Amino acid sequence: MSEKKYLIQNFVPVTAAELLERVKDLMAGGYRLGQICATNAGDDIELLYSFDKGHDLLNLKLTVAARQEIISITSLCWSAFIYENEIHDLFGVPFRHSELDYGGHFFKLSRTTPWCPTKKGEEDEYNG
Repeated sequence: MSEKKYLIQNFVPVTAAELLERVKDLMAGGYRLGQICATNAGDDIELLYSFDKGHDLLNLKLTVAARQEIISITSLCWSAFIYENEIHDLFGVPFRHSELDYGGHFFKLSRTTPWCPTKKGEEDEYNG
């Protein structure tokens, strides 16, 4: 049995304004959404949208300000609702026009996560 290997993995920077059109083009080109992940990048949040087609990975890299609202891709990739709700709950990134928005209640959390930047005036439950 031969082992399948990913052939290429590309990282393409995109802006919030470009995201929906880029995803639309990828879906029309036969790509499928593999995952969306988030990480803190200083004062910003970095989102990585990973798409697969024939074991070629294409990653759209979007950096947004903490709590910056961005457009949901659920109208193009229904399964994105899981990732977007998770990112909203854990990192505080709101998604506009989501097809299924849990409104910050996807996870039952007893306190703010350490990855979610606090607003000015909010107490950081992990640091203070």
